[in-house]
Amino acid sequence: MLSNTCRTSVQALRVGGRHVCRGLKTKSSSADAAQAAAAVKGKDTGDTMRPLYLDAQATTPLDPRVLDAMMPFTVGYYGNPHSRTHAYGWETEKAVEEARKEVADIIGADPREIVFTSGATESNNISVKGVGRFYKSKKKHVITTQIEHKCVLDSCRALEGEGFDVTYLPVKPNGIIELEKLEAAIRPDTSLVSIMTVNNEIGVSQPIKEIGELCRSKKVFFHTDAAQAIGKIPLDVNDMKIDLMSISGHKIYGPKGVGALYIRRRPRVRIEALQSGGGQERGMRSGTVPAPLAVGLGAACRISQQEMEYDHKRITALSERLINKIMSALPQVVRNGDSEQTYPGCVNLSFAYVEGESLLMALKDIALSSGSACTSASLEPSYVLRAIGADEDLAHSSIRFGIGRFTTEEEVDYTAERTIKHVTALREMR
Repeated sequence: MLSNTCRTSVQALRVGGRHVCRGLKTKSSSADAAQAAAAVKGKDTGDTMRPLYLDAQATTPLDPRVLDAMMPFTVGYYGNPHSRTHAYGWETEKAVEEARKEVADIIGADPREIVFTSGATESNNISVKGVGRFYKSKKKHVITTQIEHKCVLDSCRALEGEGFDVTYLPVKPNGIIELEKLEAAIRPDTSLVSIMTVNNEIGVSQPIKEIGELCRSKKVFFHTDAAQAIGKIPLDVNDMKIDLMSISGHKIYGPKGVGALYIRRRPRVRIEALQSGGGQERGMRSGTVPAPLAVGLGAACRISQQEMEYDHKRITALSERLINKIMSALPQVVRNGDSEQTYPGCVNLSFAYVEGESLLMALKDIALSSGSACTSASLEPSYVLRAIGADEDLAHSSIRFGIGRFTTEEEVDYTAERTIKHVTALREMR
């Protein structure tokens, strides 16, 4: 049973062996949300216990406070936000615009610069292809890095098929780009530089402000995929000279299926829209904005902005605890990526003489990953680890530990203990 405090935020019901969250129109605190999330995530489904969740880079659980904000717009306030002739449309339009402001506030933007999308993949596609195609009559060169998310790399390859030149910058062994190489790669016909803020596999954080200043000085637009950074580290699009930024809802304890794209108004960035339709979102992204999802994204941004400092401090402590426990007990463990210029909630470790997939199978009571969920079907070693110079054996032995808002100290300790036990056992079997 949930406590009375927890029940003010969410009710956990057992329906056919599954847990269903029903939001209530009540205010709830961070502690209430943590209690509610813990009440759901630790329960069994059918005859088996659910594993612990340490895969926060793949997705995050919906914060119950976000669900509270969304629920009225899934049941009572169901109007189309683009319907301008009656109250049903007006009330949802107001909620969507409030959500737009909440998204803008977390990155220091103007609400008019925020375009709702289906997620960071769509935002990245619009940014890379949209800018490239709009300016192609004069500029047909784009720069990115070898460790970008697959949707950015594939968008660049699509432009190459249209006659564009694309430079794929290498990174140093710590995963960080060299600004000198970026500057040398910029040409008079370069229209866009696209470099992610925080890498989704190894957690390294690029020098975004310096990149932004360099691009502005060269009159080149700068796009950053901030899906893994938004709400976790402070970002200001004006201070960092960012022209386009991709945002994802489900990476910041918001709903899946929604994201946003920041597009600067001054100096103005022009894009060619990728889909045709009713001209919503100022013609940049046609299609009805899903009000419940937009409200959820706004609430997730608001909560993340309020709790960013606390979350970061707590996640840093849990990350250090995990790394210290594992590395003090096991020899020949390598942390992939820079240990300082990084987001602490993403810990990528390679265990020498251990096959990563074998370790994942042994740790079946913990939800972990060997890399990006978007490329997990491939048996090839991570292209990100190859780009930082990891040899093939170490690349195959990597595990990504994702620590989030609702991760507990007990879960970290359990994960470390189980990892130590099974790595030792697997090494002894060689």
